[in-house]
Amino acid sequence: MTDSNSLDLQVVVFDLDQQIYGVPISSVLEIIRLEKITGLPQAPYFIEGIIEIRGRVIPVMDLRKRFGMQEAEHTQATRIIIVDMDNTTMGIIVDAVTEVLHISSGAIQPPPPVIDNVDRSFIHGVALMGERMIILLELDKVLHDKEKEVLESVLTAEQLA
Repeated sequence: MTDSNSLDLQVVVFDLDQQIYGVPISSVLEIIRLEKITGLPQAPYFIEGIIEIRGRVIPVMDLRKRFGMQEAEHTQATRIIIVDMDNTTMGIIVDAVTEVLHISSGAIQPPPPVIDNVDRSFIHGVALMGERMIILLELDKVLHDKEKEVLESVLTAEQLA
């Protein structure tokens, strides 16, 4: 993500457990409707499985599970955002994608010491947009190194099978 002293940020805004989040549009490859996900044995609990998009196998993470939120039924609004996460293409399941928004660097504040439901290490900052507060995610930190290693080994085993 950009530094709070640098240029404005364009983000894809989405809902998750009645809170508003944003990820940099530069990290978003595409947004798709929820489709059938093939489960992966031995994957971390928050990895729902894999999908195939144009010949590529992409792991899909349930952000609700990753953030320790209560699970919810998927709806017509549920989407998978395909993102570049630390040089790995990953799908993230969100409740709904709502908009693309320009956020001025002056509207971004560091994350407060306590934010409900989300590990602070995942958060770049908080954007105050009128009455709305948008939690800006640090995608490269959503997976810890050990989790990345486990996921890579599971995906490698799946591709060899």
